[in-house]
Amino acid sequence: MKLKIGIILLLVLISAYLGTKIFQKPTVQTKIEQIKQEIVPTKPIHLDSTGLPNRYLIEAPFVEQAPKKDWSQPWQDACEEAALLTPYYYYSSITPSSDQIVQDLTKIFDYENSQGWSHDVNLEQMQQIAQDLWGLSSEIIQNPTVDQIKERITNNQPIVVPANGKTLFKENKHFKAGGPWYHNLVIIGFDDDQKKFIVHDVGTQFGAKFKYSYSLLLKSIHDFPSTLNKEDIDQGDQKVLVLLK
Repeated sequence: MKLKIGIILLLVLISAYLGTKIFQKPTVQTKIEQIKQEIVPTKPIHLDSTGLPNRYLIEAPFVEQAPKKDWSQPWQDACEEAALLTPYYYYSSITPSSDQIVQDLTKIFDYENSQGWSHDVNLEQMQQIAQDLWGLSSEIIQNPTVDQIKERITNNQPIVVPANGKTLFKENKHFKAGGPWYHNLVIIGFDDDQKKFIVHDVGTQFGAKFKYSYSLLLKSIHDFPSTLNKEDIDQGDQKVLVLLK
């Protein structure tokens, strides 16, 4: 009898112990380890032969050229001004509201009118806007290469790009009417694995962190032509603008 009672007591103790282990709450450390196992690791960043990373992104704010979705003038041709505001806001650590974008774009329009300029401006005029309104110096790079662009981006310098929008349309179908003849956007990053630049394309509401292939974007680069005729965009110089903090 005593042996049976001993066996029963032993079984009760074992059951109680196992029940405690089964229903015991996991510790914080256990949860952390579980989460680590569930997280899919991101692709590692590595340096190429030039010492540049294989990808990089500047977290600059996205500025739409028509922040209130009004595509009448002057908003229809405000891509240059919106592109200029992108590095200005980034350097100033400003996250603008749509009202502030409208206000700041209007200041640029007023400045352009005071200079007697049309609503289409070239890179030299954009340099003057940045200097006179915000005190920012700048640099124009002629015939930029992929590596030159990547070097500036890794130095946290967004790059303003004048371009043939008809060429960009080949990879960006968000444009209307096959894309604009003259357009501006801002390069904010790159991804060597995809061979693509990451841009804020101010011309569509879907333009934030949009990606264009290296080859197509370089091909599209043309400043506003000296003929002042948009259709002659491919005669414009291949150059880009870097505002300096």
